Amino acid sequence: MIVVDTNVLAYLYLPGELTSAAEALLEHDPHWIAPLLWRSEFRNILAGYMRRKSLTLDQAHTVQSEAEGLLAGSEYEVDSLRVLELVRDSDCSAYDCEFIALAQTLETKLVTMDAKLLKAFPNVALRLAG
Repeated sequence: MIVVDTNVLAYLYLPGELTSAAEALLEHDPHWIAPLLWRSEFRNILAGYMRRKSLTLDQAHTVQSEAEGLLAGSEYEVDSLRVLELVRDSDCSAYDCEFIALAQTLETKLVTMDAKLLKAFPNVALRLAG
């Protein structure tokens, strides 16, 4: 079981240079988890693709549905106090600290490409091998 940040999900579903790394991660550890926040962040990524005319509404909806299916039953609320403590102790956003809080609470790792998270939380955050 690993926490994945929203961008790792995007790499899996939206073809790019890190897609193969995300696919390899899923093959190695297929139990991905995330805070509920991932849904809004992922929709925002899809919105950008739609605005750039890289995805149609129907395609974006299909991708969102597939990602929701992957994480079905693996989405978590996080403790607000814990998130705020992590914000206090780092330069990371509250959004990003939700992923760290979840990983710490469930005693697992977060896979990310976020440089701030990797630097601030080296014992929890792991770089997506790519």
